[in-house]
Amino acid sequence: MITRSVEGRQVVLTKPFSIGGESDSEVDYRAPNLIHRILSLFKNVRPGSDLTNFKLPPQFNFPKSHLQCYGESVYCIGSEMLSRCNLADNSVDRFTSVVAWSISTLRPPIFGVAPYNPILGETHHVSRATLNVVLEQISHHPPVSALHASDEEQNIELIFCQQCISKFHGASVETEVRGKRQLKLLSRGETYEMNSPNLLMRFLPMPGVDWVGKVRIRCPENGLEAELHYGPNSFLGLRGSHRSVKGKIYETSTRKTLFELNGHWDRTVTVKDKNNGGKPTVIYNAEEVFSGLKTPIVNDLQGVQSTESAVVWSKLSHAIMSGDWEKAKEAKNAVEEKQRERLRESESKGVTWVPQHFSVTYSKDGGWDCSPTHQFIPPAPIVVPLS
Repeated sequence: MITRSVEGRQVVLTKPFSIGGESDSEVDYRAPNLIHRILSLFKNVRPGSDLTNFKLPPQFNFPKSHLQCYGESVYCIGSEMLSRCNLADNSVDRFTSVVAWSISTLRPPIFGVAPYNPILGETHHVSRATLNVVLEQISHHPPVSALHASDEEQNIELIFCQQCISKFHGASVETEVRGKRQLKLLSRGETYEMNSPNLLMRFLPMPGVDWVGKVRIRCPENGLEAELHYGPNSFLGLRGSHRSVKGKIYETSTRKTLFELNGHWDRTVTVKDKNNGGKPTVIYNAEEVFSGLKTPIVNDLQGVQSTESAVVWSKLSHAIMSGDWEKAKEAKNAVEEKQRERLRESESKGVTWVPQHFSVTYSKDGGWDCSPTHQFIPPAPIVVPLS
C-alpha cells in the first residue's frame, strides 16, 4: 500500500509475512538467478567473516526494514496470544501462555533476501487495538534496535533491545540475535526474560533458511524457566526436523521438569504434563496466529514522522515492488549517503545524537543496554485493521 501526503511524503506498507514465508502470496520480490547471485556475492568473503557492516545490493532486499519485521512479530498476529498471558490466575498457566506467545513471534524467513538495515534514528510506530508499539534504531556502531510496546488496558509492557551479528561460514550464514527481550505483566508483578533463536541460511547442499538454537525463558517472580530448542531442516533437506521445536518447563530451584514441549513452530506445539500424565495439549497453533493478517494502514498521515521506516525507505520499497532495480539502487544509495552526511555533520560539530524514545548506556567492554524513556506508548498514526 502506498500513501502520499499533501507535502509529497510517501508511505509504503506491505503485507505481513504469511506462514509460507512470503510477505505477499501473489508477489515474489526476489531478483532472478538468486542462487548464482548469492554465490557471486560471497565469492571474495572469507569463512568466519563478520557481515554486520556488509552492504547488500537491493536485489537481496525485500521491501521492509528490520524495524518493521521486529514490529510485525508483535503487532501482526491473528489471535490474542499476548493478552492471554495476563488472563490466567495460575502462575504455571501464565508461564505456559508466555512460552506460546514467544513461539508466535517467529516469522517464516525467505531464503536469499533480507530486510533493510535501519539507519540511525529510524523509527516505526504502529498500533493494534489497545497495543501501541514503537521501535527505534538507537545505535549505529554497534547497530542496535529497540522496541517498546504497552497495552494499558491489558497491563502489559514489552521491551526488546537487540543486535544482529551475521557471520559467513562458507556454505552458510548464521545471524546471532544478541540482547534482551522482556515481557512484563504489570498487574501480576512478573517480568519474563527471554532471548531469540539464531537465523541460519544454508546454501549447500540444499538451499534453505531456518530459526535454530536454544531459547531460554525465565520468570524470577514465579520461579519457573523454559528451554526451547529450535531445529533446522535436515542436511539433505528431508522434512522430519523442519521448523521443529522441543523443550521443557521446569522449576528454577529444583530443576524439576513440569512439562515437555514438542512440535513445529509453523504448525502446532503441544505441552505434556510430566507428573500427571494425560494427553498432550495444544498451546500454539500457527494457523490461528497467521490467519487473516492485515496490512497496516495510515490512520493519520500528518502524524507520520519523517523518521518512520515506511517513509525512509519508501522509494526503495516502491522500486523493488516494481522490479526496477536501477531505481532501487539509486534509492538505497540516497538513503545511506544521507545518513553518512548527517553523521559527518554531527561529528564535525561535536554533537552527540540522542534517541527519541530510549536511553542507551555503554560499558567499557563494548556492551550496551537500553531502557524506554516513557512509561506508556501513545496511539500511533499507523494502525493494524482488526477486520
